[in-house]
Amino acid sequence: MLSPLSIVLPIFALIFAGWLARRGGALGPGATRELNRFVVYLALPALLFGIMARAEPREVWHPGFIAAFTAGCALAFGLTLWLSMRQGRPLADAALDGLNASYANTGFLGFPLILAVLGETGLGLTLVATIVTVAVLFAVAILLVEFSLQSGRRGREIALKTLGGLARNPLLIAPAAGAAVMASGHHLPEQADRFLTLLGSAAAPCALVTLGCFLAETPRRPAAGGERANLAALVSLKLAVQPLATWIVAVPVLQLPGSVAQAAVLLAALPTGTGPFMLAEFYGRDALMTGRVILATTVLSVATLTGYLALAA
Repeated sequence: MLSPLSIVLPIFALIFAGWLARRGGALGPGATRELNRFVVYLALPALLFGIMARAEPREVWHPGFIAAFTAGCALAFGLTLWLSMRQGRPLADAALDGLNASYANTGFLGFPLILAVLGETGLGLTLVATIVTVAVLFAVAILLVEFSLQSGRRGREIALKTLGGLARNPLLIAPAAGAAVMASGHHLPEQADRFLTLLGSAAAPCALVTLGCFLAETPRRPAAGGERANLAALVSLKLAVQPLATWIVAVPVLQLPGSVAQAAVLLAALPTGTGPFMLAEFYGRDALMTGRVILATTVLSVATLTGYLALAA
């Protein structure tokens, strides 16, 4: 219990620091938006670019692991998207719901957890999961949101506007540029690598502080009946459906080696990361539900991760 707890507590501390700074007036009314813009336009692109540029092709090519982890993400995202749209939610909001139910916090929680459980041999697999989550899954969600926001236009105009929005989005440009560097076989200059490390390391803590600021500005009201049901569904999809689907593909279907299968399931079972919150804030969508999902899954994952580790021991 102590290992997951020791990882999760600093996350709450950063969220609480943002909440306290905003409630106490240390950060002003524009702090949430400006901090989020810093993360979206500077810190997170630096992190994504650095992850891709530093990776070796052999580190990111684990077909069985990629298939298992991606299958869990795809099922949780696709099922949530379908259910949300059946309820009449716009495509942009349904895509964010899908992200809430499938976006594992691999970058902030995955590396220390896998290092503690599997040692350094599992870090390459964590890098692969991070790339799938923050590049592929994020890109699909952004594509759907951009398409939804252009839905009032004609088909040709929708396509052009959507492609234009994607081409200007730093969260897609950065990993694509990093992948080009990786494919070239060249290494980043030491100064550039240090710059990316310094800037990228600010992404996770700033995103958590931003979440705390947002929660401090949110009217303190309990979730309504429909909101509670939606929250429970998203939390269940993230903490139960996604890791279960990943386990089915990894173990009975592909019969992956024990440590590889365990890494895939552990990473799929992580709580929702801050990526969906940043995207919701960036596009002006429903960030309150996203904040609640992040908090709920983070709290509950202490029990679910501990339970899985006990079963896998």
